[in-house]
Amino acid sequence: MAIQLNQAALRHARALIREGKVVRDERDEWSEAAPTPDEENGFIEREGWTQYSHWHIGVDRREDAETKGAYSFPFGDFRRVHRSGVIAGESRAGQHDHTEIRDAMKSLLDLIDEDDGKS
Repeated sequence: MAIQLNQAALRHARALIREGKVVRDERDEWSEAAPTPDEENGFIEREGWTQYSHWHIGVDRREDAETKGAYSFPFGDFRRVHRSGVIAGESRAGQHDHTEIRDAMKSLLDLIDEDDGKS
């Protein structure tokens, strides 16, 4: 799989974090916070594939852009960035040698934690 960093999603995540649209949950909470397939389908139906792509740091450009298989490393619930999703993505990217994605997730985590320190 040729997964690449989705720059548009990274910009989207940074903007959400700067706007304070963050859930500061813990690592193990992502399995409960991650959107369900039905929630994903509803979001795609309402907002379209481009908006869906903005919630995934990984993209496989060899896949059809209008399939879920093209997108990986989700980080939020279509409203807010979840710290747990960023942590899960960073860990998984590191395990699968997706260095650029791992580093992007780490930068998001740093931004979340830096912002948290200012509160």
